Amino acid sequence: MSAHCQLTGRSPGFGKAISHSHRRTPRRFDPNIQRKRYWLESEGRHIRLTLSAKGIKTVDTIGIEAAVARIRARGGKA
Repeated sequence: MSAHCQLTGRSPGFGKAISHSHRRTPRRFDPNIQRKRYWLESEGRHIRLTLSAKGIKTVDTIGIEAAVARIRARGGKA
């Protein structure tokens, strides 16, 4: 499962870990990705989405139907 939100498009950020001696090594900042199952009333079935925590809050605000419409408009599979 890749660290990528289907709704918001959030993906890992990259940077450097800096030690006490100031040596810099590469690191990765992963978004808080969760797999969540929603009931899609219009299609009469459940769908499973890979969402960030912010994406889950967005679905709670705009509704699952609008969220799926956004995902499909971006060319995603939902």
